[in-house]
Amino acid sequence: MTVTVLRAARWADVEAGVVRSPAVLVIEGNRITAVNPAVEPAEAAQVHDLGDVTLLPGLMDMELNLLIGGPGGPEGLPSPMHGVQDDPAYRTLRGAVNARTTLDAGFTTVRNLGLMVKTGGYLLDVALMRAIDQGWHVGPRIFPAGHAVTPYGGHLDPTVFQRLAPGIMPLSVAEGIANGIDEVRACVRYQVRHGAKLIKVSASGGVMSHSTAPGAQQYSDDEFAAIADEAHRAGVRVAAHAVGDSAIRACIRAGIDCIEHGFLASDDTIQMMVDHGTFLVSTTYLTEAMAVDRIAPELRRKAEDVFPRAQAMLPKAIAAGVRIACGTDAPAVPHGQNAKELIALVSRGMTPMEAIRAATVTSADLIDVADELGRLAPGFLADVIAVPGDPSADVAALLDVRFVMKDGVIHRGGTGGFAGG
Repeated sequence: MTVTVLRAARWADVEAGVVRSPAVLVIEGNRITAVNPAVEPAEAAQVHDLGDVTLLPGLMDMELNLLIGGPGGPEGLPSPMHGVQDDPAYRTLRGAVNARTTLDAGFTTVRNLGLMVKTGGYLLDVALMRAIDQGWHVGPRIFPAGHAVTPYGGHLDPTVFQRLAPGIMPLSVAEGIANGIDEVRACVRYQVRHGAKLIKVSASGGVMSHSTAPGAQQYSDDEFAAIADEAHRAGVRVAAHAVGDSAIRACIRAGIDCIEHGFLASDDTIQMMVDHGTFLVSTTYLTEAMAVDRIAPELRRKAEDVFPRAQAMLPKAIAAGVRIACGTDAPAVPHGQNAKELIALVSRGMTPMEAIRAATVTSADLIDVADELGRLAPGFLADVIAVPGDPSADVAALLDVRFVMKDGVIHRGGTGGFAGG
């Protein structure tokens, strides 16, 4: 088994919330076996002196879609007609490029929370996960959701999302369209059957869809309960796109594990999240950085109303102690700029180390891998990144990732200088 030693000036003890000096990590195969041992192993096959950098656990993005955005379209936004213009092969190849970009940015684990598109029922993010896991392609560890579960006319229904006439793009339960308790159960089962590691449900209207008010609850309480029950019996968690307050509350009551966005949550609903231990992936950076000048006027008006309210909500959630995990909603934030979400979390009231925890230990807890990822500690998987300076003093250091190791394999940087991006 290959033994690797990483040396650096500092390392982030995320669990304790401090940066310590110096840093010596011993890695055997794909796991960390020692941090600052009294004696370095004599049998080390590879020693990398990384110099004046801080080592951190690989970062995590809990909401993105690798299959859209990136190359071939305006920065940060997919083509408005991607659902009918991009065939599955083209979409998957685009995802492969975005996966490499994301890994190079220091994000070694992601949740892919897909949109609904015509794929013949194929779960393309599952295919991309498999290709990366099998070593065919370089990218982050993917937790795929397959197709989002949404009702007729709901947010993420591409028939209305892309303003298609009836019959132009027929979709089925296999691609996420589900109405009523029996269909939502069947839809969850289909995603899990074909490799989804979590379920995403479109619980409320959205800012970026033409047919829905952002606050509108899209499924009944009974349908939410059926989705959560079906997923949990299969051993997977549920993430809910939920902007509106009533939809957020309905999701929490149903036992849904994670709220995506949560922009219009009231003070009482924020406390409800705390009381139930519900995670929040706030995607707050997009509210100040999304290219709203490129979207339709009616969507721009919604963004101008909702985004300031979302920015005011998040400091309350942070102060209340909601479990907040890092997520960007890329490509709403361009792939590779994921760390800007941590800068935004700090601007909303987190300390730099709290923001780093959101992208490491809290995210690891959300995907139920807190005993393997999110920390630099013996027994944990060797996902390690390096940045200059001290990110606990200036979280913007995370925008300059100079070394990336995932699962014990170096993908960027190393002794003798750092590789280019």
